[in-house]
Amino acid sequence: MAVNNPYQTYQQNLVQTLSQEKLVLMLYDGALRFCRQGLVAMEKKDYAGVSNSLGRAQDILSELMATLNRDVGEIAENLYKLYDFMYRHLVQANVKKSATMINEVIDLLQQLRDTWEEATKKYQSHDYRTRVGMNWQG
Repeated sequence: MAVNNPYQTYQQNLVQTLSQEKLVLMLYDGALRFCRQGLVAMEKKDYAGVSNSLGRAQDILSELMATLNRDVGEIAENLYKLYDFMYRHLVQANVKKSATMINEVIDLLQQLRDTWEEATKKYQSHDYRTRVGMNWQG
């Protein structure tokens, strides 16, 4: 019988119990972290580290693309195209060893992350219960 690592068990339970909104935020944070690690590795001329870090950011972008419901409309379709652009941009950044290209992806990811965080705060603070049947006086 294999003994699980308590930290890994905790992390799995954490992810499985988070709301979808928080999971997306975590994915954005992870992609940003790996892009920044790629920049640090690039400064050190650790090209294996660059490739590993950018590959992990690409994995996250792939996950965001795979789980996006593109049937809901134009916004989702445009978001998919943006994820795809960032994915391809990171591939090229890795090939060209371009810090500028990585920073461009970081800027886009940061804007998406901040927008997502703001939208979820507004969603969570708004009362979306219907008022049908309530006796309104005014």
